[in-house]
Amino acid sequence: MIDPRLLRDEPDRVRASQTKRGASPAVVDAALEADAARRTAIAAFEEKRAAQKTFGKQVAQAKGEEKQALLAQVKELAAEVKRLETAQADADDAWTTALKAIPNVVADETPTGGEDDFVVLETVGTPRDFAAEGFEPRDHIELGRMLGAIDLERGAKVSGSRFYFLTGVGAQLELALVNLAMEQARNAGFTQVIAPSLVRTEAMEGTGYLDQGGGEDIYRIEGEDLYLVGTSEVPMAAYHSKEILDADSLPRRYASFSPCFRKEAGSHGKDTKGIIRVHWFDKVEMFVYTTLEDAEAEHQRLLAWEKEFLDKLELAYQVVDIAAGDLGGSAIRKFDCEAWIPTQGKYRELTSTSNCTDFQTRRLDTRGRFGERTGPIATLNGTLTAITRAIVAVLETHQQADGSVRVPKALQPFMGGLEVLEPLHP
Repeated sequence: MIDPRLLRDEPDRVRASQTKRGASPAVVDAALEADAARRTAIAAFEEKRAAQKTFGKQVAQAKGEEKQALLAQVKELAAEVKRLETAQADADDAWTTALKAIPNVVADETPTGGEDDFVVLETVGTPRDFAAEGFEPRDHIELGRMLGAIDLERGAKVSGSRFYFLTGVGAQLELALVNLAMEQARNAGFTQVIAPSLVRTEAMEGTGYLDQGGGEDIYRIEGEDLYLVGTSEVPMAAYHSKEILDADSLPRRYASFSPCFRKEAGSHGKDTKGIIRVHWFDKVEMFVYTTLEDAEAEHQRLLAWEKEFLDKLELAYQVVDIAAGDLGGSAIRKFDCEAWIPTQGKYRELTSTSNCTDFQTRRLDTRGRFGERTGPIATLNGTLTAITRAIVAVLETHQQADGSVRVPKALQPFMGGLEVLEPLHP
């Protein structure tokens, strides 16, 4: 959640952020009203509680009929104190709910607008000109079939739509991508993590994912307080919940592998074929705890590591600055790296990195120890590789006229030295 002091001291800044997101500023006024009501409820309770204590002393000193009269008043006062205590608790809950309804205050640099209003910051590499090479590129579905790498039919038979099997060199490609990503992260000083894909409600709420459309894109385990995560950002954000981290230990950088699950609600008719938009995929996610002062610089470092990985895959891509209306509620700014997909004739998201400042750590009660005081710290996340989309980009970009696929040099050591994936089927 946002810093309550920011809401109280700079409400116009918070309203401006809402407007920039294309959201209603009314939540700001509602939160301010809830804050005022909470303060009034606290004052009323404390005033009556003090009176109750004073009355108690008078009763102890009284005798006879006077004491009986005072006891009757004490009983009435106790009931009133109880009522005001309940009213204070209700006001506290209403204040917390109102504060949680406000997403993070977007960065000044974040573009205004919605999904189509991103700003291209950089273009790296040049998309292949297949016409100049004399052949029509095949899509990843056909290439996956020819290589014996992707089995969509059996995926649908076993699990339903938007599921798949990776087989043969497809499975090898996944493991190679994971190992290349983990090697890069390890060399950059990240701690490697295998994270759980099931988390409790506190973790999902703490990261802000239940705020987004009521969590309609999230799988929940019926009858249990557990959710399947859509990214290991969730367990990693909760990893240090209710902890105080020494400032000298920051930044703490983690590279986390986990399966990810998404309902893809609202994506009906979008990418229904292939493995671009699926219900399950594996991912290596970078997650960082750092100081608020260093968060912006760390965001740029995460972007640089994502670009380094895409360069290793020898892909053409662009870096975009996501507009405010397309940000998740936790982020103040997000960069996406979008790789060129030849058969779609456009760039598609492969990685993203977000600066969430202290939004998640306030919810999850993670703080830093700075000398004699404790204070808020920041979290950031960044995709190092999302396997299915990386496979799509590698297969389509590096295909050859006969349906074979050249393996990027950086992946070859993790593919047993394999330089070319040869078709098994015509």
